[in-house]
Amino acid sequence: MDINLFDYNLPSELIAQYPPERRGQSKLMILNRSSGQIEIRPFSALPEYLVRGDALVMNNTRVFKARLLGHRQTGAEVEVFLTKALLHNPISLTRGPRSWEGLVRPSRRLKEGEEIIFDDSHRLCLKKNLGDGKWLVIFSSKTMEQSVIRKFGHIPLPQYIKRQDENSDSKRYQTVFARKDKALAVAAPTAGLHFTRSMLKDFKQQGVKTVEITLDVGPGTFKPVKVNDIKKHVVDAEFASLSANACKSLNSVKANGKRVFAVGTTSIRTLESASLSGNKIEPFSKDVDLYIKPGYRFKFADCLLTNFHLPKSSLLILVSAFAGRERILKAYQEAISHKMRFYSYGDAMLIL
Repeated sequence: MDINLFDYNLPSELIAQYPPERRGQSKLMILNRSSGQIEIRPFSALPEYLVRGDALVMNNTRVFKARLLGHRQTGAEVEVFLTKALLHNPISLTRGPRSWEGLVRPSRRLKEGEEIIFDDSHRLCLKKNLGDGKWLVIFSSKTMEQSVIRKFGHIPLPQYIKRQDENSDSKRYQTVFARKDKALAVAAPTAGLHFTRSMLKDFKQQGVKTVEITLDVGPGTFKPVKVNDIKKHVVDAEFASLSANACKSLNSVKANGKRVFAVGTTSIRTLESASLSGNKIEPFSKDVDLYIKPGYRFKFADCLLTNFHLPKSSLLILVSAFAGRERILKAYQEAISHKMRFYSYGDAMLIL
């Protein structure tokens, strides 16, 4: 299929630059993929579409302050965007060197072995040039790594948010169910940003299960599709984990004839990356690079809660595979006509 089939025009003023004043105040578009019927309601109406025994699958990854702003010995400013944690020193996780892949800008004229300086006592080493602006980045220790990220890191807001990150983004570009021990994502699982703690309590009282999975969202989530034939696009691998307890809970939901609601494209990619034994999913912990496009047969997820996605993106292709390309593009035009807010800090869509 041609990538131009997944294009649409979006007025720039509909790209949300800030989250709503309070979490959970977004709008919710409900799309029935069987009938094509569309409704637009407050996000607070979501519980009306789930029944006792259904399950919400949520990505508990946490965004960390991956954008580091430092300088060379010459004083020239340099940005180091940490993208992937690599194996650490197995002997001492505290004192051993800590290795990352990172995008460094501007990358020209930098030399292997050069240090990027943050202040007199905080720095990192550009160990090896990996090409295309990618570098192997080394911290002297875990303590140094954590201190640099805490003191000099910035929340890596998407490029379509045309402003610098602010203190409030540390909380609002983060789900309420993000776990502190899962802080390896460089982008938020944005469908989860709409949930409040009180809403999660309401789901529990309603008898709806909330099941956590992990997918550490990488910069590839924003990777544009640059080929005309979408089949030739390659999705970057990201680490995902599905526990035995999560599988047990979700397999029970399916066995009882209830529905699995994937909260976000990261959750649905994790679920669909799991191996099936009979009709049951099995636990795993590995890098996944599943590219879901039209023609894909979904094996486990029944419904999808997601935000509105960029034109010509792998995420728009994914939701088109789930609900049908024409149906999705029609829904997007409906969202535009109702001035719904798009992308990370925007409104949500529930596909039934």
